[in-house]
Amino acid sequence: QVQLVESGGGLVQPGGSLTLSCAASGNIFRSYVMGWYRQAPGKQRELVASITRDGCTNYADSVKGRSTISRDNAKNTLYLQMNNLEPEDTAVYYCNTDPPSYGGDYRRVYWGQGTQVTVSS
Repeated sequence: QVQLVESGGGLVQPGGSLTLSCAASGNIFRSYVMGWYRQAPGKQRELVASITRDGCTNYADSVKGRSTISRDNAKNTLYLQMNNLEPEDTAVYYCNTDPPSYGGDYRRVYWGQGTQVTVSS
């Protein structure tokens, strides 16, 4: 059973901040590049940020400078700190390997429930 449990989303005003968490299976966390994805209504799911096993990070242009992806190897937990949030950041946020997989099996894709981020006044 693959574990991908996202949390930390909520309603925040523009300019506010949130920190998202993802509790992941130990095996995939140790062995794979991890990423945060988001999907807004009517839009394709997009990769927001990724982080390698060694901590090298990449960010989508849309969030670069406002977001920080990190990982806690001891807790098998992935984080995304988002600052200066904009209405365009409103989406369901998911974690997964990068590229997405079913616990590291790229023949399938498993997604958790995600966590809703809503940026609105």
